[in-house]
Amino acid sequence: MPGTGALLADHALLLHPEDHVAVALRDLPPGLKLTHGTLTVEVTAAIPQGHKLCVRAMPADTPVHKYGQTIGRTTTAVRAGEHVHSHNLAMDTERPAYEFGTGRIVVPKASVTRTFEGFERAGGAVGTRNYVGIVTSVNCSASTARMIADQFRGPIMDAWPHVDGVVALTHDSGCGMVPASEGGQILRRTLRGYAAHPNVGAVLAIGLGCEMLAVDALLHDLPAPADTLLSQLTIQDQGGVRATVRAGVTAVRELIEQLDQRRRTTVPASRLILGLNCGGSDGYSGITANPALGHASDLLVAQGATTVLAETPEVFGAEHLLTRRAVSSAVGHKLLERIEWWQKYVAAGGGTLDNNPSPGNKAGGLTTILEKSLGAVAKGGTAELTAVYEYAERITDAGFTFMDTPGYDPVSVTGLVAGGATVVCFTTGRGSVLGSKPVPTLKVATNTTMYERMRDDMDLDAGPIATGDATVAEIGDRIFEEVLAVASGRMTVSEDLDLGRDEFIPWQLGAVT
Repeated sequence: MPGTGALLADHALLLHPEDHVAVALRDLPPGLKLTHGTLTVEVTAAIPQGHKLCVRAMPADTPVHKYGQTIGRTTTAVRAGEHVHSHNLAMDTERPAYEFGTGRIVVPKASVTRTFEGFERAGGAVGTRNYVGIVTSVNCSASTARMIADQFRGPIMDAWPHVDGVVALTHDSGCGMVPASEGGQILRRTLRGYAAHPNVGAVLAIGLGCEMLAVDALLHDLPAPADTLLSQLTIQDQGGVRATVRAGVTAVRELIEQLDQRRRTTVPASRLILGLNCGGSDGYSGITANPALGHASDLLVAQGATTVLAETPEVFGAEHLLTRRAVSSAVGHKLLERIEWWQKYVAAGGGTLDNNPSPGNKAGGLTTILEKSLGAVAKGGTAELTAVYEYAERITDAGFTFMDTPGYDPVSVTGLVAGGATVVCFTTGRGSVLGSKPVPTLKVATNTTMYERMRDDMDLDAGPIATGDATVAEIGDRIFEEVLAVASGRMTVSEDLDLGRDEFIPWQLGAVT
């Protein structure tokens, strides 16, 4: 109650002894007095759950610390007990000094080899699902692809229990672009990545027939497993949409009959590629779900598996922590090159990287991109950074890696899947409802309030970390076990809701003529 004394730790989290701010565990009313050692703080105005409470007075233009790192600078003098947010905290444009490899931690190899039940593919890749993918070369064939896929939704699939479904991978590009351009190459790489994905046992490629990105070019020298079943159709050659739908349904049925003969087998966890992503972040993201996922990432790396962090705009401000973990200066510099590209890219559009956080992020307590990024990189655990990939580039290195993607969730996850991620783990504070066919997405809530409100859309609750009812390691262990179970076939909530068809969104760059 206002006017009474209470322990700071019961109402807010001070994440580092030298931090200027603590994170509210619940709505803090004005007049509430909180003590921490010799420190006494009286809340001066209502502070929402997940937002920042000033615990040390700061003059204007003071670097504000959270996680022991700078998250911005004060724009006015701030008294202890005040709410610290957009009205008195702004971006700090001073960049940190970069070091390379000085913070490398080699995660010890696990003493016990864990396994999952996956679909072994020719060449050594292992899928966690068994899908027919209808890949479209151009938007002109999107509706046709959907009409075909819609014939294989619902109870009809019960006839083939070992096939997870038919997904139409449609998009709004493929023509009016220069195929050799950066945007053209990204689209081609993304479509080919899905066609060659270990979760896609069979591919039906559909084009119109006159597009710049033709079906033949899309499938030429496709780096797919040798046991991937391939078929293709063009609408103009078939005689129109109705004829193509009829031919496509026949082709897909034949592909399904063959795919249904495949079975899961026991394989080591080292064969997993886990995509690490977040969306709708809040003030708890960097405290609960993200570090717990980081713990799970380290456990997978210890098994010899691969984990892939993404969302380049959302590591800006924390990239110096990643360069310290790079296995070589070349890996560290590749990350910085992508950061520099992004700064130029957003500047050309009249913005800055601090345009992220979103309004929802800010409502959840995040103020600057520096603060958001420091919480986001926690998803990558502590392991050394072994590789940096461009968008949708094929993932080949084991260990903890990074892929350059936008922060927009479906575009980012599309890049990770195109690169080869076979499971995606997605943390959210505000409540994202993402799915990502043909790859299962495991969603982890950062706070229990949202988890209870959106229980049908969340797989796990990391909120007990904030209340002290669970540790980061305990929730991280649960995430690790859930990843193995989902990889073995357990459905995620997004799969149960049949999400993931509309979230296939390749990153678009360049001119359309």
